[in-house]
Amino acid sequence: MKRITLVALGVIAVALVLGIAANSQAGSKVTVGRPWAPQERVSIDQIDHRPWDALLQKYVDVRGMVNYAAWKASPADLQAIDAYLASLSRATPAAQASRNSQFAFWINVYNAVTVRGILREYPTSSIQNHTAKAFGYNIWDDLLLLVGDQKVSLNDMEHKVLRKMGEPRIHFAIVCASIGCPKLSNQAYMPQTIDKQLTSNAQSFFTDPQKFQYDVQAGRIRVSPILKWFGEDFGANTAAQMAAIAPYLPDAAAQQLARSGRAQVSYLDYDWDLNDQRAGSKTDQRR
Repeated sequence: MKRITLVALGVIAVALVLGIAANSQAGSKVTVGRPWAPQERVSIDQIDHRPWDALLQKYVDVRGMVNYAAWKASPADLQAIDAYLASLSRATPAAQASRNSQFAFWINVYNAVTVRGILREYPTSSIQNHTAKAFGYNIWDDLLLLVGDQKVSLNDMEHKVLRKMGEPRIHFAIVCASIGCPKLSNQAYMPQTIDKQLTSNAQSFFTDPQKFQYDVQAGRIRVSPILKWFGEDFGANTAAQMAAIAPYLPDAAAQQLARSGRAQVSYLDYDWDLNDQRAGSKTDQRR
């Protein structure tokens, strides 16, 4: 009898654990945006990014650092970002749209959803605090934007949409709310300026010593691990990847070294600290 009771208790305990896990998984999804009737939906070409531009200019400084504290303290501007996300939900990705509009749309989507996700958690010190590996909420997979009939995660946006478009400069534009990322632009991406913006971002990225260092005499390049994680987007091997970034490097010496095919390439540490203006003084001291 005692053995049966222990077995029964064990079964109950397992059931409770499984139930908790299931509830955690089932309750971990967070959806932003809103549904629109089919007749209300529009092409990506018709999405207006000016509201996002206004918010970026208000809360993001020239270093790409975000005033999350002030933003979260403003009910009006929390409503404004939610209204912008709702407008993004009107888009019909399958409808015909220009390539530039698609780039601008999906980069803005990624950055706006990420910022909204951080505002939801703030105060926090890193996006890594919200990336559960087993059970519970993982911001990369569980923060979803409704776009047309589909719920799209940050990982979906990056890996299934943007990377598939074959433009490696997106890695200098999408920002995961970390100092190790490219800086968050304080202007929205617009179809008419997207190519210029992507080039400017790439050039800015490689002027940051936390992202790029080189020694011509030693023949060494040290670069952000973004070039390791997403190397295949830049080229089939390290030499091709360095040649791909050469046009954006800070001077002729760096460009020549990258194009030489002989540079010894290693990767810098990635800083997962939040791109928070409150941490700005600490960041400046590290540099």
